[in-house]
Amino acid sequence: MKPRIVLALLVSCLFASAYASAKEIDSGDALVQAMHARYEKSWYDTVTFTQKSTTYNPDGTTKVETWYEAASLPGKLRIDFGPVGDGNGVILSDGTATFFQKGQQTASRPFVNMLLTLGFDVYKQAPETTIAQLKAEGIDLTKIHEEVWQGEPTYVVGADKGDLKSKQFWVEKKRLLFVRIFQPDRRDPAKIGDTRFTDYREMKNGTIAARVEVYTEDKLIFTEEYSDIQIRAKLDPAIFDPKQFTTAHWQK
Repeated sequence: MKPRIVLALLVSCLFASAYASAKEIDSGDALVQAMHARYEKSWYDTVTFTQKSTTYNPDGTTKVETWYEAASLPGKLRIDFGPVGDGNGVILSDGTATFFQKGQQTASRPFVNMLLTLGFDVYKQAPETTIAQLKAEGIDLTKIHEEVWQGEPTYVVGADKGDLKSKQFWVEKKRLLFVRIFQPDRRDPAKIGDTRFTDYREMKNGTIAARVEVYTEDKLIFTEEYSDIQIRAKLDPAIFDPKQFTTAHWQK
């Protein structure tokens, strides 16, 4: 009987532990802390990829471009729009976005990219930093409930059940991976944008969502599809320096 008793106690402890963990995540703050704790030792510091960017126009036509992206986590992202030699792109560095056209800086302004924050930075930076960014974005971290999204139980933070208008983000419960965010459309704040991280891939050096879909008013308006994904790539910090935009790059 002893082995059976030990087994029963073990199973009981596992269920109790799972129940306790579930009970602990009762707010957005707790969810952010859990996401960070799950991956802080295993999430990568850098990633690069080639991006197929498709814009879906109202008239039914599409525009396809190739972009090149590199990230150094937390807080740094560079996007080159088209061939590197064209000099068009943006550098996001620690809360500031700097834009370039034909190699010349055209604008610079404070900007925190919530996709970078929730899809990547949350696992590498202090939870307090992520929480502060989310609050500054106007997401109510006291509101949390569960939904089923793409067949998986999912935490929803920032809105009550049935509310798809308030700013909110969704995180898959099992893997604690970011899958969805609702926020006002940048071009028309009266409309709500719905951005989704899909096609999560377990790669040799880490996990990444290889496809991003952007919807407005339930209409698909933009997609990103990643290829040539290099996780833990060696990156020169200079590529995230606006002063070196035209001289430093990871593509050879």
